[in-house]
Amino acid sequence: MTRRNMSSKTRGIIFYSNGIEEPIKSMVWNTIIGLPVTTSYSHGNSYSQMVKQIIDCLERSKEDKVFFCEHDVLYNPTHFAFTPPRDDIFYYNSNVWRWDYPKERYITYDRMLSLSALCVNRPFALDHFKRRLKVIPENDVLCRKMGYEPGTKKKKRGGFSDDDFDTWHSSKPLIDIRHDQTFSPRKVELIDFTHPPTNWREVYERP
Repeated sequence: MTRRNMSSKTRGIIFYSNGIEEPIKSMVWNTIIGLPVTTSYSHGNSYSQMVKQIIDCLERSKEDKVFFCEHDVLYNPTHFAFTPPRDDIFYYNSNVWRWDYPKERYITYDRMLSLSALCVNRPFALDHFKRRLKVIPENDVLCRKMGYEPGTKKKKRGGFSDDDFDTWHSSKPLIDIRHDQTFSPRKVELIDFTHPPTNWREVYERP
């Protein structure tokens, strides 16, 4: 399904989901606004399945620049105001907080970079993920070592490519809902990290 706003011609959204249930489903979908949306739904929960969904969306989307949106992140309109200045770099919104759902507890730290906060040139991303799909292992643990976020882990550190990345910081944050069925580890406590992150912060009302 594609939901389109004809006032936008160059920026769009790809939204991929494995069929998350209410109330998270509606909470998230209501924040996906203002730009054309190309969607892909699946009942699988593997990394290879997610990459296939991403490729499917990128192939069907008509926009030049796309925001990657996932089914368990609350997006703020200020996130979608960004335009990537270059076509050969992966850009991540660094203003992200994790919601220790369903508690009223939120955490963040420096360099919290997520695929769900990515904005990138669509043909550049499509080429990257097609190549990535050919080499990713079936074992999700090995996929995690390779890194999910393009550009953030170079080949010499075990990453997939030597592409570059940069960040921007929206005026209002994204809220990453860390529920009990997240694809990646929840990581909402310091003890969850092998290498403790810097500038750890936690609050008890939504940022």
